[in-house]
Amino acid sequence: MNIEPDQPPARRSDATRAAILEAARARFAAEGFRKATVRAIAADAAIDPSMVMRYFGSKDGLFAAAVDIDLELPDLSAADPNTLGELLVRRFLTIWEDQPDNKVLLILLRSSITDDAVTDRFRQIFAEQVLPAVLRFGDPADAQRRGGLIVTQLLGLALCRYILRLPPVVALSHDQIIADIAPTLQRYLTSTPSV
Repeated sequence: MNIEPDQPPARRSDATRAAILEAARARFAAEGFRKATVRAIAADAAIDPSMVMRYFGSKDGLFAAAVDIDLELPDLSAADPNTLGELLVRRFLTIWEDQPDNKVLLILLRSSITDDAVTDRFRQIFAEQVLPAVLRFGDPADAQRRGGLIVTQLLGLALCRYILRLPPVVALSHDQIIADIAPTLQRYLTSTPSV
């Protein structure tokens, strides 16, 4: 990493932090949380490993910063009730395919099966971001069930399309995904619990 010597300390600090996070995201995405080492991440960022500790305190602190993500889910209460499923699928595709920071989601998805810390982070994202979006529409008492079902569809799609790269799923166009998945999400958003 090249940092100009005449940069103000705050700018150098921001550049170093950004370089560490970029290297960490790439390494966590490629190897998962357990296999990635602070030493390897520091080497990727062309800094001393002590700098990683200085900025993030620990590998856990670095991981937490590296997977900090705002899904920016749409406000479903302000939307046409007949387009809710489509809105969620479109947002999903934007997050996974049109944003440069989709490495965060790859990291979370790849590592969640084998690492309890990552699983906890997924649960936190569900509680803090998915549930509030679901609560904006439908019966609040049933939001947990509906939100959970929505996540099963979207994470299943993500696993098959972006991790396993199953050819028939990868080959689907955005329009095909929207046509096939949106009605299911719509039903989950608007359904009532069956007894």
